[in-house]
Amino acid sequence: MRAKYAIACLAAILVGASAFTSLNAQEDDIFAFIPSGGRTLLTDVFAAGAPADQVTAILSGQHASRDEWLTALKTRTGSLPGLANLEDHELTTLADYLSFNMPLASDKIPADPASAKWDEILPRDGRDLALTYCQSCHIITVTITQDRTREAWLGTMNKPSHVEISTTQAEREALASYLVLNAGIPIDDVPEDLRAGGASY
Repeated sequence: MRAKYAIACLAAILVGASAFTSLNAQEDDIFAFIPSGGRTLLTDVFAAGAPADQVTAILSGQHASRDEWLTALKTRTGSLPGLANLEDHELTTLADYLSFNMPLASDKIPADPASAKWDEILPRDGRDLALTYCQSCHIITVTITQDRTREAWLGTMNKPSHVEISTTQAEREALASYLVLNAGIPIDDVPEDLRAGGASY
């Protein structure tokens, strides 16, 4: 039974992964209630008139903790106007994303940030991972409405029913961290069509 479940999940995951780029179009409207992840937030900051040297500084900066990135972002509000558009929880989500993904490999940093295709360059964020993998086997409501600790999320991801999912340990940790910051969404904030099937792990 478990083997059949795993095979079904893996098949769904392959379909979901291949269709990942389509999540940016019509599905964005469906899932608009799910908070933006760091990739989207960083793309928006870069699009709001970020100087090339500031973009490069973020992408090539040394590895730092979430708190260190949060401090750094707050000191950059003058040079990165897009940061002023972020609410506190969005700024924390962005700092969390940067702590997992920066610095980028040097060959990934674009010479001309203004023409860069960020959705292809930047690593996926927790929201991306949740939409691609979590709902491969169950409705996204099961995940996004739960308020859980990082350890609880990682415990679920490392269960036999989830461990076959083709994510790296780093991605699982990034997803867990995103969910700690952004999940626990009240069921009333979820579109009615997505409320059915809600459950707990």
